[in-house]
Amino acid sequence: MQSRLPIAAITDEFSPTDLERAAAAMAAIGMKSAELRVVFGTNILDLDDGEVRRACDILAKHGLDVVALSSPLLKCVLPNAPEVDHRFQQDVFGSAHTFEDQPRLAERAFRICEITGARIIRVFSFWRTVAPEQCFERVCGALERLSAEAAGQGITIGLENEHACNIGTAAEAARVLDAVDHPTLKIVWDPANAFVAGEKPFPDGFRKLPLSRIAHVHAKDCFVEGHTPCWGPVGCCGIDWKGQVAALVSGGYNGYISLETHWPGPQNDKLQASIICGWNLKFLVMV
Repeated sequence: MQSRLPIAAITDEFSPTDLERAAAAMAAIGMKSAELRVVFGTNILDLDDGEVRRACDILAKHGLDVVALSSPLLKCVLPNAPEVDHRFQQDVFGSAHTFEDQPRLAERAFRICEITGARIIRVFSFWRTVAPEQCFERVCGALERLSAEAAGQGITIGLENEHACNIGTAAEAARVLDAVDHPTLKIVWDPANAFVAGEKPFPDGFRKLPLSRIAHVHAKDCFVEGHTPCWGPVGCCGIDWKGQVAALVSGGYNGYISLETHWPGPQNDKLQASIICGWNLKFLVMV
């Protein structure tokens, strides 16, 4: 059997504190790359250079490089905007930063890309408000500035569609791509986030996205009641992952699908949950 697409994982889904343990489990599944979000119990952008190099050394020992930084950029309240929509859970992953912190965080993200070799910085679109359309131009402006800064560094700004942020669906993401026609701005496509936001991610949402501007894909799975997700094993819940993988491959996508488990797992064993989901994802990309 051969893999149709390479797979990776956000390391803290295996362990947010023990990178050695996470890397070993990922390598055992056959992953070759890692995405960094929380490492040594700290958000990746809050680690110093020495800690980042230590993380790279641990990953390299297990045959893993760094495909992306799962940064918290633009995952904050947008000042002077409508009220935040509190129907959606706001996960911060050790990074409760403010709007004023964003320039410093961006500078740090670019520096960590230099150290790790990561070519994608995942970003957001500010916490979702009760009137996200009123935030659209300011979201686009922030993304335009980040994209311009990334252009000279060979880095892609990957906007993740996040149900708790102003750009949550494929339809909303496609509108941003139309408005910000910058070669360094692409999408981190997360079908489960679109599902929670009320969209049918595949095939309906996916059809709205230009495949050439999907830089990265996140894999998790859930059922949804209202706006509340019930996370479960990848490939076993409400997302048509078989169809989604096939469509990515047939369309010529050759980037990573990166596991973002979210499922607490059997007996709340998150490591075991990620191992199960990792193997599920591996079989989904095999032919």
